[in-house]
Amino acid sequence: MRIITFITSMLLCLSASASIAAKEEKTPQEIYIDQFATLAVEEMYRSGVPASITLAQGLLESRYGLSELAVKGNNHFGIKCHNGWTGKKMYHDDDRKGECFRVYPSPEQSYRDHSDFLRYRDRYKFLFDYKITDYKSWAHGLKKAGYATDPSYPSKLIKLIEDYGLHEYDRKPASFAKSDRKSHRASEKTETRKEKAAAKKEKAVVRKDKPAVRKDVPEELPKSPNEIEQVESLTQEQRQEFHFSMSREVYKRNGVPFVRTVEGETLASIAASNNLFVRELIKFNDLAGEESLAPGTEIYLKPKKKQAVKGLDKHVVEGDESIRSISQRYGVRMKNLLKMNGMTAGDVIRDGDIIKLRK
Repeated sequence: MRIITFITSMLLCLSASASIAAKEEKTPQEIYIDQFATLAVEEMYRSGVPASITLAQGLLESRYGLSELAVKGNNHFGIKCHNGWTGKKMYHDDDRKGECFRVYPSPEQSYRDHSDFLRYRDRYKFLFDYKITDYKSWAHGLKKAGYATDPSYPSKLIKLIEDYGLHEYDRKPASFAKSDRKSHRASEKTETRKEKAAAKKEKAVVRKDKPAVRKDVPEELPKSPNEIEQVESLTQEQRQEFHFSMSREVYKRNGVPFVRTVEGETLASIAASNNLFVRELIKFNDLAGEESLAPGTEIYLKPKKKQAVKGLDKHVVEGDESIRSISQRYGVRMKNLLKMNGMTAGDVIRDGDIIKLRK
């Protein structure tokens, strides 16, 4: 009888141990999230791409880090070579047989390139008008912009985000990303029950005259490129200070004032109404000489800056663009763009070329 009781007790202990081990064992998806969550948050603060979207795409595109592209090429987002890619390549069957995909030295490089891929291409520009916490709009927007051909791509991303609570990472503070990833994971694993209880007790003691503050929510979420590139109207005081016309709207980009032309306007008429010389407008706008202006042309009224606003480091050429058009778009002097990119005025840029906007 004692032997039976002993065997029964042992079986119960083994069963309980197996149950605990099963609970502690993490899925491949959870392991992937643990490994790359801080990197995704870091990229969110650098680029404005929500961490939840980055993690969900990484999980889906790389099969939680186990796909051939991820293992052999550190490519976690299925980004193809495209024009302008000068790094290593590998070939893999996707929409078509033997397509060219980018190869990275490390997963970190893949994550960074994914953020830049979305941030610096015009077809994804509208995504950055959505709030950083609006993961559903981002998921549908990626499909709309042509990131993937799968019609169920948005729903797959949303399901991953909601199943694994990835949206919580969209509200992590910048300090979460800046902390060392290894030490962060180690500290979480080694935290004792006593420390957890003390922390819980401390949070419960909140002064009645002061509202509780959530430490895991950043005071300010990262700015998107659209916010950084925002065009502002000049105030009346600013127009008076610079002696610009009070009878029309004057805008500002990269700290440089400009106007948008209307039908029939010329450089001479704009110069006259803003107390400027025609030759000044020609110089400010990198023009070869006096020329006709189509309605909506942006004409700067002061010299452009030597580099773009902080946060806009580069521009990916799409379609029929020129160095001058990029110069006008970002309010950066053309000669400075040429110098930063080791180019001359006669050089032609092509679709996919990367143009540096800052030193």
